[in-house]
Amino acid sequence: MNYFRSSAKGIICLLCKHYCELKEGKSGICGINFNRGGELVNITYAHPSTINLDPIEKKPLYHFLPSTSSLSLGTVGCNLRCPFCQNYTISQTSSVDESITVSPQEVVDLALKHGAKSISYTYNEPAIWYQYARDIGMLAKEAGLANIFVSSGYESSEVLADMPSWVNAANIDLKSFSHDYYKKTLKAGLDGVLETLKTVAKSSIHLEVTTLIIEGVNDGEIEQMARFIATELGCDVPWHLSAFYPNYKMLGTTPTTPSTLFEAKQIAKNAGLEYVYIGNIANDSSSYCPKCSAKLVDRSAYNAKIVGLKNGRCKACNYAIKGVWGD
Repeated sequence: MNYFRSSAKGIICLLCKHYCELKEGKSGICGINFNRGGELVNITYAHPSTINLDPIEKKPLYHFLPSTSSLSLGTVGCNLRCPFCQNYTISQTSSVDESITVSPQEVVDLALKHGAKSISYTYNEPAIWYQYARDIGMLAKEAGLANIFVSSGYESSEVLADMPSWVNAANIDLKSFSHDYYKKTLKAGLDGVLETLKTVAKSSIHLEVTTLIIEGVNDGEIEQMARFIATELGCDVPWHLSAFYPNYKMLGTTPTTPSTLFEAKQIAKNAGLEYVYIGNIANDSSSYCPKCSAKLVDRSAYNAKIVGLKNGRCKACNYAIKGVWGD
């Protein structure tokens, strides 16, 4: 795909919905994509800030290849300004350690060496280093590995059109249902995120959604978000409701109480959502059949075991369970 187009003042970056217009030598909001000689140059290409071997449940993905490992990597920079970011030391900087160089082929080789079944593009927003991610992903696809996008959901329409050619699964944040909060605090647009969610839901990419619940910020928006997921994405799209802990610029904000999370889960279930999970606190995170309540996946923390599925259906009642199971 084309990552930029020419404009009267220079070039326009086509990686995210900000569509930053870049004069010669300048970068956009992400701080890592520059106009250099009329070309879009990503300064993090082949320079990851973090590489780890994670359980896939940590993405979080609960309905995609459970109990497998995913080689996970990120760079630096971001196109949002979330004050609660847990990875702010890499997402809110544009300082690249060029002494660390890992080519796309080397990333794939690492995944294969360590027995990973997938590669996850995560930790910071992968849309802004799409050039690197896509090159890795195409090689991973050839090697039989799955590709996972963990994103805030502000991809450009061009990136969204290209993603199904190599991305197998995505977890996308729905951080709020307030236009003002997205615009004033996160420095993005809610409509753009909703558009991304609807586009991915209609594609071949397996979709799961995550919302970090922050009391006094978005805990009053759960019903609106649940209705949106149910009506626009599908009642069978898994929704992860995660507990907030004080971090970055919100050190004075209280952690999310378990009662708030369980109330939010009940609201989501009342809206018709079939798979709702609570994260970041100790609780039953197993998967159950929405028709007969049989346990499908026994899950404790990041350990998972398929116990009630066969060929993607509940063993007890034969109900089709959304996901990619490998059972």
